[in-house]
Amino acid sequence: MSDSMTVCPLCNGFSEEISQCPNCSSMMEDKGRFTDYFDDYSAYMDIDVMKLFDGMPNSLEKHQCLHLLYCSRCGHEHILAAHD
Repeated sequence: MSDSMTVCPLCNGFSEEISQCPNCSSMMEDKGRFTDYFDDYSAYMDIDVMKLFDGMPNSLEKHQCLHLLYCSRCGHEHILAAHD
């Protein structure tokens, strides 16, 4: 698979992240790509371009897709680096 054809297993439903909240031990929910929450239009921007602004050095080169994990019980948030 070429670099331009990589896909995130979480975004595409190939796998599911199961994480417990470190604060209250409830199950955390995957709320999707972290960059989708930057502004009203970021969810419609090119994914690879948004990786240049996600705050993770080299996420584009490392084929990492940052996902927001959220605990609905206590409000804790965690960023997970999934691999494309």
